[in-house]
Amino acid sequence: MDNIPDENPDFPESAIAALRKGNKIEAIKIVRLQWKLDLKDAKDRVEEYVESQPELQKAMKEAQAGARSRFIEMLIALTLLAVAAYYFLAGK
Repeated sequence: MDNIPDENPDFPESAIAALRKGNKIEAIKIVRLQWKLDLKDAKDRVEEYVESQPELQKAMKEAQAGARSRFIEMLIALTLLAVAAYYFLAGK
């Protein structure tokens, strides 16, 4: 943590972009590499930054909700496709 000053460090833009997409793990990787921190310190820095940014918290929640919704849609589509394939193949 000695590499980064405690007083308002410039948080990496690429980490912010990853957080806006709901990808906290990617943001931690970016912070870890750019600031040369260990995993725990990088995770702590990302969490501190997110806690200090209410708008970012909202964007992360929306991105994660959208990802869950897309996952459910994909799961339903695959299930329907599997059922259709079963009936098609079982009929022959």
